[in-house]
Amino acid sequence: MRSTSAMSERHRAYRWAVNRAYQEAALPGVSRTFALTIPELPVALRDTVTNAYLLCRVADTVEDHSRAEPDAKHDLMIGLKEALQGRRDPSELSSAIQKVLDWDTPPAERDLVVGLPRLVDVTGGLPEAHREPVIRCVSVMGEGMADFQRRRSPAGLRDREQFEAYCYYVAGVVGEMLTDLFGLEVEGFPSAGDPEMMDLGRRFGLGLQATNVIKDVWADRQRGVCWLPRDVFTEAGCPLDPDAEWAGDPAFARGIAEMVTIGVEHMEAARSYILRIPTTEPGIRRFCAWAATMSLATLREIHRRPGFCSGDEVKISRRQVRRLAGLSAYGAERDWAMRVALAWSGRGLPRPLVRSGRSQGIS
Repeated sequence: MRSTSAMSERHRAYRWAVNRAYQEAALPGVSRTFALTIPELPVALRDTVTNAYLLCRVADTVEDHSRAEPDAKHDLMIGLKEALQGRRDPSELSSAIQKVLDWDTPPAERDLVVGLPRLVDVTGGLPEAHREPVIRCVSVMGEGMADFQRRRSPAGLRDREQFEAYCYYVAGVVGEMLTDLFGLEVEGFPSAGDPEMMDLGRRFGLGLQATNVIKDVWADRQRGVCWLPRDVFTEAGCPLDPDAEWAGDPAFARGIAEMVTIGVEHMEAARSYILRIPTTEPGIRRFCAWAATMSLATLREIHRRPGFCSGDEVKISRRQVRRLAGLSAYGAERDWAMRVALAWSGRGLPRPLVRSGRSQGIS
């Protein structure tokens, strides 16, 4: 007769396998892009990165689709950290989040909240060395997002420092997590925690999020929020007065042009980051290069049309997406070709500023 402990272990393994299959099936519903790019990663990283991404989407859903007040959102974000640490029942937390979701929350994101206990179970079954970076990322992101919910305003953020802090909590911390994971699993990659690589990874994330903030400025304004830095736009002649008409204002377009320069500055770190990934890991290089080339191409579109009034005006075409994916794939095993792919995707953009040391990213 099998021992009770052996049967319990088999049950846990079966449950984990079922929940792993759940998260794999859930991924395409919330991100077609990551559903295509995560399979490019080494097998040892796919479950972990999928799990981390979906947990971050739960935090993002609380931020964007919850009618809870900022303090209540903060409590839910802390609850997510506690659930991952085994200090709060994930089923109870899932129910609490469901109660405050907006009526128009996308079905796939609502389903992800319902499935939160499954995601937490998968986290618990990840390799021990993987769990710490994942839990740190989700915890820092959640608490940072909650803090910025208190600062959200239709008049933008205080200054560039605060803007970069926001970008750090949304995406820079993800760059740090991925750098840790790559260092654990990839031979020839800088060791986990390498300070220079961590800084490049963080700034890679800042560049991606800066691009998103600029592109989504008009959609955000419709929701009564702005994440742009007031000091940059005040210097350009547009102090981001919530009651002013920004569309068609040359000063606002000048501010957008300056934001493109800031985005390019951080995306230069992405170039350095990708070229430090060994060519023996083409999957990781493709995973990173697809994100970088799409971001650079979007910045290029914004640079060409700084007076755009809709995200659709600066959206890259499907033809461009296919071309960038092809260039990234070809460059995955060839440094010279990767340089060409990154340069071509950002052709015509302003040259990045010379940095005098690492930026801190958070305040």
